[in-house]
Amino acid sequence: MTFTPEKEVQPGTFAPIDILDYIYAVLHSPTYREKYKEFLKIDFPRVPYPSDVATFWQLVQLGGELRQIHLLESPSVERYITQYPESGSNQVTAIQFRATEQPDGDGAVGRVYINDTQYFDSVPQRAWGFFIGGYQPAQKWLKDRKGRTLDYTDILHYQKIIVALTETHKCMQAIDAIAIEA
Repeated sequence: MTFTPEKEVQPGTFAPIDILDYIYAVLHSPTYREKYKEFLKIDFPRVPYPSDVATFWQLVQLGGELRQIHLLESPSVERYITQYPESGSNQVTAIQFRATEQPDGDGAVGRVYINDTQYFDSVPQRAWGFFIGGYQPAQKWLKDRKGRTLDYTDILHYQKIIVALTETHKCMQAIDAIAIEA
């Protein structure tokens, strides 16, 4: 394998973005995170070398997908899985998750209320409770807007966040299925 400064589509080459995507994938492996949980809190994480070329490229692909999802640049975040069915003031006053369907293979879904009458419907409970670092983005984003009125772009942005969290979970499971030697 040789290093190339620009992203090229030539067998046996890779670019800096590929290394970033590889590292991004490794750092999102649930098994890796559990194994190095204490170390990750106090120091820079150890990133293992890939066991072989195929593993490297699998992780590059998943890390790239994950990076694009987190930047909200992936086309998948435009495929909304939630609805915002009730019209009203759009004022964020009281934030609450209420489960509406029982868990199946993908877990429970529910409604995220922003006030007494308005809510985001079909929000996966997994996305609502998902942690990134010490934060739960689906909750924190709304809490940061308490007392404010959501406009149309805010509503769409929140729906993208829910998709991104759901897709992040799926990517993390796919990454964990690949043997990372740590």
